[in-house]
Amino acid sequence: MSFQERIDSDLKEAMKARQAERLGVIRMLKSALKNAAIEKGGMQFVLDDAAALAVVRKEMKKRQDSIESFEKGNRPELAAKEKSEAEILAAYLPPALGAEELTALVAACIAETGATSKKEMGAVMKLANERAAGRADGKALSAAVSAQLH
Repeated sequence: MSFQERIDSDLKEAMKARQAERLGVIRMLKSALKNAAIEKGGMQFVLDDAAALAVVRKEMKKRQDSIESFEKGNRPELAAKEKSEAEILAAYLPPALGAEELTALVAACIAETGATSKKEMGAVMKLANERAAGRADGKALSAAVSAQLH
């Protein structure tokens, strides 16, 4: 089952189960996927699974940014709504890398690029981002690279 088919299937399930919030999030995601497909190749273009996951990560990042803003603005009810939407979106993302896995991945990337100082952090980050394939947050990845390079 492709990613797009999974979204369609989940949309139907949410309709049948009358899950209003889940239905709204899935519709938003479906719309974002369609917009991304149109940008890349027109109305009939279908995103591959990697591009679709990139759209999900982008939507997840929007939610995380909103949560931070609402918490700073002392709006816990709006932050809670964004958190529940983020939980629904998280079901479509691959599992995140653990701390040990992240450290090992960064160490392998540093060894492969031959980086020895923070001046070469960009090359390491590029390789690490490719290897993580969206399973690690950019901030966490950057912190891990920074910690291992001196």
